Parts: sequence; C-alpha cells; structure tokens
Amino acid sequence: MMKKYLYPLLIVIAASSYGVVSTIIKLAMHSGFTVSEAVTSQFFIGFCIAVCIFLLTNKPKLSFDGVKILIFAGVFTGLTNILYGRSLNYLPASLAVVLLFQFTWIGMLISCITKRKFPSRIELISLIILVMGTIPAAGLLDVDLSQIPIQGWLWGLAAALCYSLFLFANGRATTSMTTSNRLVLVSFFAFMMSAVFQSPEIIWNGTLFTEGLWIYGLALGLFGIIIPVFLFSIAVPKVGLGMSSILSAIELPIAVMVSVILLSETVTTMQIVGIVIIILGMSLPTLLDKNSLLFKNKTSKPFSKNKSNMIGEYK
Repeated sequence: MMKKYLYPLLIVIAASSYGVVSTIIKLAMHSGFTVSEAVTSQFFIGFCIAVCIFLLTNKPKLSFDGVKILIFAGVFTGLTNILYGRSLNYLPASLAVVLLFQFTWIGMLISCITKRKFPSRIELISLIILVMGTIPAAGLLDVDLSQIPIQGWLWGLAAALCYSLFLFANGRATTSMTTSNRLVLVSFFAFMMSAVFQSPEIIWNGTLFTEGLWIYGLALGLFGIIIPVFLFSIAVPKVGLGMSSILSAIELPIAVMVSVILLSETVTTMQIVGIVIIILGMSLPTLLDKNSLLFKNKTSKPFSKNKSNMIGEYK
C-alpha cells in the first residue's frame, strides 16, 4: 500500500521543486544577474553536484547503456529552461507560466499516442479541472492579451512541449543503469545545451564564483536539476506519463506560494481559488482510486470469511 502512494508523492515533490526555480531566478535578477547567467549557473552547478553524488554512491565507472534516451532527457531539460527564458522577453510572467503549464495536456496527449489508447474518464475530468484553475491561479484575468506578440506564444508553448518530452524521456526506464548514473548523464547533456545557447563565460570570467552567482546557482542546481531529475527518474516509469503530467500540476501553486513568501508578492482571492481548483484536480484521480480500493476491500471481506468457513466445513 505504501508503494502505491510513494511514487505519486515523489512526482509531487519533484514538481514542487521546479516551482521554486522561477522565484530563485527572480532573486538572482534582483541581485543584478541576467536570466541567461542564472540558468547557466543552474546547469553547471547541478552537473557538479550530480558528479559528486555519483562518486559517493557508486564505483567510479560510468555506464552508457541506454544513453540515447538520456541524451534526449538532458537536451529537453535544457531546452525547457532556454525557451521559457525566451518567452519571458515577450510575455508577462503570469502568461508565461500559464503557457508552460500546458505540459499537462500535452503530456497526456503524448501518453495516448505512445500507448495507443485514450485516457480514462477520471484523467480527462482531472485535466479539465486543472486547465480551469490555471488562469485564475496565475492571475491572468487582469492581463491585457491584445498586445502580446506571436513570438511569446510560440516560445511559451515550445517550452511546454519540451517539458512534456523531458517527462516522457525521463520515464523510459534503463534498468541496467543506476539512478545516480542517469542523473550525471542527464545533467551533463542539459549543461551542454545551456553552454551553447546561454552564458558559459560566467564560469571563467569570475561572475559565477567571485560575484556571488554561485549561491543562486547552488539553489537552482538543487531544485531545478538534482531533486526533480532524480525523483522523476525513479517515479515516472512507475506512475506513467499521463498521471505524472497531472500530478506535476502542483508546480504552479508552489510557484505562487513561494513568490509570496520570498518576494512578498501579493496574492488575490481569485488566485487562491485557482490554486484550490488545481489541487482538487490533481488530487481527484488519487482520491477516487482510494475510494474504489476501499470499496473493493469491503466487498472482498465477506467472500474471504465464507471461504474460510467452507474450508472448515470441508475439514
């Protein structure tokens, strides 16, 4: 019974850690760093931490069995952050979050295509509730959309697609490889993406270590690379892409709550209502599954009792 709820809980924790990332980047920007510099520090320090974990938990022998799927996982991790940063150049933060949040239904669509079957009725209802809660939770009701350039919409949706593909790639189990081995490879390929498109010069020009960027890089590496990639590697193969996309919806409420705590941003009543709707939507499949499980247990008890009586009579 514990394992049944352990893996969904790991998905929630991993997605929650992603929700902290946007606030840390904002704190880095307040300290005078750019989004590009913050993202590069995230992937560089995340990779360094992954190497340390690997060396402490394994014999120093890296396995490359099944490395192809991990290349995709790392590339899509890097692209998600790069494209999301690009979208922020054209979009207000609230709209950028909403567009990234579209990974919920995109992930479900990818799951349906790869498995060649439709989602369950409960998953569809949950998805509809999540989308309904997204707009008020992000505070989008007060945003004027008429002046938003098309580039912003495209970058935001592309980030959502890459995030969905990251979940898909990370959910492909490579049984011959340890989780820490996967973590090293995914973080390495993600860092390579950021090195090509972001600001790799911070590593050697002194910005990272002498100007204090490493503090934000350490937090971003932990919450944006180590915790989510490690936990998603364990849990997504067990839970499945469709349900993982639904459970990952916790990212948006966490992002709003952390920004209120650390950035002193205000939260409206409509945002609170939206957050409650999102939590309800992501909890719905688990709650209904729990109720059905209890019903099955209740109906199975008389059968077990009768069966034991029959055995006693036979003896």
